[in-house]
Amino acid sequence: MYANILLSTDGSDVARQGVEHGMALAKALNAKVTVITVTEPLPVDYGGGHASGWIPSQEEFDRFDKASKEHAAKLLDEAQAMARQIGISAELLHIPDAHPATAIIETAKSRGCDLIVMASHGRRGIRKLFLGSQTSEVLVDGSVPVLVVHPRR
Repeated sequence: MYANILLSTDGSDVARQGVEHGMALAKALNAKVTVITVTEPLPVDYGGGHASGWIPSQEEFDRFDKASKEHAAKLLDEAQAMARQIGISAELLHIPDAHPATAIIETAKSRGCDLIVMASHGRRGIRKLFLGSQTSEVLVDGSVPVLVVHPRR
């Protein structure tokens, strides 16, 4: 049914449960697995009107990029260990300086994925509105089927 599954993680416990579920599904289906983590760019505040903004120095950009790469490598190493533990292989992918939902959708399309597995905190109402949800954006804006994993409580 599904031959090429994209799993996304941000390193949270909820996302880890989604990756575990996706890997178990991939093993059961003998499907190819790609694990993606996306790091957003350093936010820059150019200010407006009379308010002064904040523009990072090159050194701050470099430190941020280094920290983002190290964090992504750690997450992907954990995913690789999970894959080995259940006996599957996984392609690992870090997309830097991107909006997560957009990068997930574009990666699924460009890699020919036929399923995206993501976790969701399951926030509702005003909390969801203020906190946002990458999973919700992928559901609304993407064209690839999405399996949403809710955390075990």
